[in-house]
Amino acid sequence: MTRVTAYAAPREAAPLEKTLIERRELGPNDILIDVAFAGICHSDIHTVRGDWGPQRYPLAPGHEIAGTVAAIGDAVTAHAVGDRVGVGCLVNSCGECRSCLRGQEQFCIEGAVFTYGSVDRDGAVTQGGYSQQVVVTERFAVRIPDALPLDKAAPLLCAGITTYSPLRNWNVGPGTRVAVVGMGGLGHMGVQIAHALGAEVTVLSQTLSKKDDGIRLGADHYFATSDPGTFKQLRGSFDVILNTVSAVVDLRSYLGLLDVGGAMVCVGAPGEPLEVGVMSLIGGNRILAGSNIGGIAQTQEMLDFCAEHGIAAEIEVIPASEINAAYERVLASDVRYRFVIDAATFA
Repeated sequence: MTRVTAYAAPREAAPLEKTLIERRELGPNDILIDVAFAGICHSDIHTVRGDWGPQRYPLAPGHEIAGTVAAIGDAVTAHAVGDRVGVGCLVNSCGECRSCLRGQEQFCIEGAVFTYGSVDRDGAVTQGGYSQQVVVTERFAVRIPDALPLDKAAPLLCAGITTYSPLRNWNVGPGTRVAVVGMGGLGHMGVQIAHALGAEVTVLSQTLSKKDDGIRLGADHYFATSDPGTFKQLRGSFDVILNTVSAVVDLRSYLGLLDVGGAMVCVGAPGEPLEVGVMSLIGGNRILAGSNIGGIAQTQEMLDFCAEHGIAAEIEVIPASEINAAYERVLASDVRYRFVIDAATFA
């Protein structure tokens, strides 16, 4: 075992503290990554604070990891020392079940192993990217194209794939009318990706305060959901609605914005259940769906797509000492649009 500096929550609802965590020794199929940048995801906050259930502490979060390969195991073939790589939400799976075999490791029937807070196949609890180094099995590291700066690439490992996957899976392209609900860490990625796919993009946000950003990033239209006239004006206007907010919304109102056969896909995860009247679906052959992250192959596809189209996260780089303050700012929606930790400041 190797001990590295990290920032971890010592217990539920406690601020993160500088500490040491253990990384396993390299196995034959493992790679050691020097972390350069780690994005802060809303999920990190929910998890370490126990909002989504009891956790094993101390817990170092972080599943938006970008860095370079520092060492490789004897059997590694996919990566070499010095390669630019990323690690997202997954670090292991069985590799043999029907989900894994079709490239959907996130739905591993034996149980996907997530980057932090999971029990790995060796029995150890995983620790995330708020740390100097990580060790992962080579097939769960993806290549970061040279066209993507590492700091701006880090959030793509969660926010990027979380929005890319449903847009691809619902066949968004030229002629598709897409609404993105929310203009935050996920939403600003969804706008860019939907635009690059060729869709007509509309942002639905509580206010017009981020309209200029939305238009700059590729939105064709921007409406405030606090204006009741918005839902009347846009009724039946969209083929796909990508709901990125982690808050309770009036599903009946949003479903009414779908054309016949349209789909509303939720990627935000509110802490409370959403209520839906079945007639809101039956009345227009509408679909209400959820989407998780993508598998490893689709994550690589997303990174290559972003590099090709000049898509990256809009970020604010912070030192590790500001992580707890950044958490409060995320909760207050005071970030445009993703915090990224400079891992050089972990030391």
